[in-house]
Amino acid sequence: MRFHTRKWVKPEDLNPNGTLFGGRLLAWIDEEAALYGVIQLENKHIVTKYMSEINFNSSAITGDIIEIGIEVVKFGKTSLVLNCEVRNKMTQTTIITVDNIVLVNLDEHGKPSPHGKTEIEYVKDRLGNN
Repeated sequence: MRFHTRKWVKPEDLNPNGTLFGGRLLAWIDEEAALYGVIQLENKHIVTKYMSEINFNSSAITGDIIEIGIEVVKFGKTSLVLNCEVRNKMTQTTIITVDNIVLVNLDEHGKPSPHGKTEIEYVKDRLGNN
Protein backbone atom coordinates (compact mmCIF):
# COMPACT_ATOMS: atom_id res chain seq x y z
CA MET A 1 0.00 0.00 0.00
CA ARG A 2 1.25 3.45 -0.86
CA PHE A 3 0.66 6.28 1.57
CA HIS A 4 0.12 9.47 -0.39
CA THR A 5 -1.25 12.09 1.97
CA ARG A 6 -0.48 13.24 5.47
CA LYS A 7 -2.75 15.24 7.72
CA TRP A 8 -1.95 16.97 10.96
CA VAL A 9 -4.74 16.51 13.51
CA LYS A 10 -5.77 19.92 14.85
CA PRO A 11 -8.23 20.96 17.58
CA GLU A 12 -10.95 21.71 14.98
CA ASP A 13 -10.75 18.05 13.82
CA LEU A 14 -11.76 16.63 17.22
CA ASN A 15 -15.02 15.27 18.57
CA PRO A 16 -16.32 16.02 22.10
CA ASN A 17 -14.16 13.15 23.42
CA GLY A 18 -10.98 14.96 22.33
CA THR A 19 -10.16 12.44 19.59
CA LEU A 20 -10.27 12.70 15.81
CA PHE A 21 -13.88 13.02 14.61
CA GLY A 22 -14.75 10.03 12.41
CA GLY A 23 -16.68 12.20 9.96
CA ARG A 24 -13.65 14.38 9.37
CA LEU A 25 -11.50 11.31 8.76
CA LEU A 26 -14.05 9.85 6.33
CA ALA A 27 -14.12 13.15 4.41
CA TRP A 28 -10.32 13.03 4.12
CA ILE A 29 -10.50 9.41 2.91
CA ASP A 30 -13.21 10.22 0.35
CA GLU A 31 -11.17 13.14 -0.98
CA GLU A 32 -7.99 11.06 -1.18
CA ALA A 33 -9.81 8.24 -2.98
CA ALA A 34 -11.35 10.70 -5.45
CA LEU A 35 -7.97 12.31 -6.16
CA TYR A 36 -6.44 8.89 -6.68
CA GLY A 37 -9.27 7.95 -9.05
CA VAL A 38 -8.98 11.17 -11.05
CA ILE A 39 -5.26 10.59 -11.55
CA GLN A 40 -5.60 6.88 -12.40
CA LEU A 41 -8.56 7.27 -14.75
CA GLU A 42 -7.42 10.61 -16.18
CA ASN A 43 -10.89 12.07 -15.73
CA LYS A 44 -11.97 14.72 -13.24
CA HIS A 45 -15.55 13.43 -13.33
CA ILE A 46 -15.39 10.69 -10.69
CA VAL A 47 -17.94 9.93 -7.98
CA THR A 48 -17.88 7.71 -4.92
CA LYS A 49 -20.57 5.05 -5.31
CA TYR A 50 -19.90 2.87 -2.29
CA MET A 51 -17.81 2.49 0.83
CA SER A 52 -17.78 -0.91 2.51
CA GLU A 53 -17.58 -1.59 6.21
CA ILE A 54 -15.42 0.93 7.99
CA ASN A 55 -13.32 -0.42 10.84
CA PHE A 56 -12.07 2.04 13.44
CA ASN A 57 -9.10 0.41 15.18
CA SER A 58 -7.68 3.30 17.20
CA SER A 59 -7.99 7.04 17.44
CA ALA A 60 -5.84 10.10 16.95
CA ILE A 61 -5.46 13.23 19.07
CA THR A 62 -4.32 16.80 18.54
CA GLY A 63 -0.80 16.92 17.19
CA ASP A 64 -0.82 13.45 15.67
CA ILE A 65 0.26 13.16 12.06
CA ILE A 66 -1.76 10.63 10.15
CA GLU A 67 -1.19 9.23 6.69
CA ILE A 68 -3.73 7.91 4.23
CA GLY A 69 -2.88 4.84 2.17
CA ILE A 70 -4.75 3.78 -0.94
CA GLU A 71 -4.35 0.75 -3.17
CA VAL A 72 -6.25 -0.62 -6.13
CA VAL A 73 -8.31 -3.76 -5.55
CA LYS A 74 -9.57 -3.98 -9.14
CA PHE A 75 -10.45 -2.11 -12.29
CA GLY A 76 -14.04 -2.53 -13.44
CA LYS A 77 -15.47 -1.42 -16.78
CA THR A 78 -16.65 1.96 -15.46
CA SER A 79 -15.37 1.66 -11.90
CA LEU A 80 -12.24 1.57 -9.81
CA VAL A 81 -12.25 -0.32 -6.51
CA LEU A 82 -9.79 0.80 -3.84
CA ASN A 83 -9.01 -0.08 -0.27
CA CYS A 84 -7.68 2.27 2.33
CA GLU A 85 -5.72 2.28 5.55
CA VAL A 86 -5.11 5.32 7.71
CA ARG A 87 -2.33 5.10 10.25
CA ASN A 88 -0.44 7.23 12.71
CA LYS A 89 2.71 8.30 10.89
CA MET A 90 4.95 8.17 13.94
CA THR A 91 3.74 4.97 15.62
CA GLN A 92 2.49 3.13 12.49
CA THR A 93 -0.68 2.23 14.45
CA THR A 94 -3.66 1.63 12.17
CA ILE A 95 -6.48 4.07 12.87
CA ILE A 96 -9.05 2.94 10.30
CA THR A 97 -9.43 0.52 7.40
CA VAL A 98 -11.93 0.55 4.54
CA ASP A 99 -11.93 -2.63 2.47
CA ASN A 100 -13.73 -1.32 -0.62
CA ILE A 101 -14.27 2.14 -1.98
CA VAL A 102 -15.99 2.05 -5.37
CA LEU A 103 -15.46 5.04 -7.63
CA VAL A 104 -17.35 5.44 -10.90
CA ASN A 105 -15.99 7.14 -14.01
CA LEU A 106 -18.53 9.56 -15.54
CA ASP A 107 -18.89 11.08 -18.98
CA GLU A 108 -19.66 14.76 -19.66
CA HIS A 109 -23.38 14.07 -19.04
CA GLY A 110 -22.81 12.51 -15.62
CA LYS A 111 -23.44 8.94 -16.78
CA PRO A 112 -21.14 5.97 -16.02
CA SER A 113 -18.59 5.67 -18.79
CA PRO A 114 -15.99 2.99 -19.61
CA HIS A 115 -12.52 4.20 -18.65
CA GLY A 116 -10.44 1.64 -20.56
CA LYS A 117 -7.89 1.19 -17.76
CA THR A 118 -6.73 -2.22 -16.58
CA GLU A 119 -3.67 -1.51 -14.44
CA ILE A 120 -2.10 1.13 -12.25
CA GLU A 121 -0.32 3.89 -14.13
CA TYR A 122 2.03 6.46 -12.70
CA VAL A 123 2.02 10.03 -13.98
CA LYS A 124 5.79 9.95 -14.48
CA ASP A 125 5.35 7.04 -16.90
CA ARG A 126 2.67 8.91 -18.89
CA LEU A 127 5.00 11.88 -19.34
CA GLY A 128 7.76 9.77 -20.90
CA ASN A 129 11.46 10.04 -20.21
CA ASN A 130 12.40 13.21 -22.09
